Amino acid sequence: MAMSANTINVLNYLKKTTAAGQDVTATDVAEALGVDVKVVNGAFTSGIQRKELGERIAAEIELEDGTHKAVKLLRLTERGMAYTVEDDTEDAE
Repeated sequence: MAMSANTINVLNYLKKTTAAGQDVTATDVAEALGVDVKVVNGAFTSGIQRKELGERIAAEIELEDGTHKAVKLLRLTERGMAYTVEDDTEDAE
């Protein structure tokens, strides 16, 4: 099945952040792309993670007030970094 436009947008954004070594959450991606965090989570789970193109990594961040919060970082795998939309059309054949 072909990737949705939302999944392609999330994948392309994660390629940039993963290549730059940036750690991002679904909320970060949603804010950057101007979409709801549910859209990012759905696209990541069904279009990226299930195809083993990305993974969620448990992490802890420090908030401005000094407290800590558990989060899940979104990161592409090597396969995800190499993946192109053309690969998706080949899978459908």
